[in-house]
This record gives sequence, C-alpha cells and structure tokens, in this order.
Amino acid sequence: MSVKASHRISVLGKEITVKSSASSEHVREVEALVNRKLAEAQASVPVVGDPQVPIILALMNLAESCLSLSRELEEKGQADKEVMSRLVKRIDSALP
Repeated sequence: MSVKASHRISVLGKEITVKSSASSEHVREVEALVNRKLAEAQASVPVVGDPQVPIILALMNLAESCLSLSRELEEKGQADKEVMSRLVKRIDSALP
C-alpha cells in the first residue's frame, strides 16, 4: 500500500487539503487542470445565474475527455492484441 501525503490546493478560491499517493508535482498539475477547466467554463456562461453551472460544465468537459481517452486506450489495446495474435500465428507457422 502506498503512503498518502497531504497536499494543500486551491480551487475556486478555497484552500483545501487533499491526501494522495501521487507526487506533489502531479497534484499541482491536477489542481492547475481543474482550475483551468473551471475558468474556461466560467468564461463560457453568463455571469448572472446559477453559480453551479460552470462547475457542472467543467465536470462534463473533464468527463468527456476521460471517456474519449479511455475508449482510445481500449481500442489501442485491442489493436495491439490483434497484432500480437497475428505475430504468434506467424511464429507458430514458421516453427517445425
């Protein structure tokens, strides 16, 4: 089991402490990505209105990216399996 360290981050102007087994650098990258996506979402909606809308939009954008990358990785893994299967067949057919 990896040791989780405490990290202070700031999101939406709120300072919070999170625990993670990731490096401090990785936690800072995640914090920066979240803040960047929130700022993009806030810029795309009217200033007045429900303050949760930009948060929901940022979450939707991050989730869409996550799902797209997961699909790409799955497709790549399937393609790699097919290549490996063809290589094994070629090796098997070349052996006496």
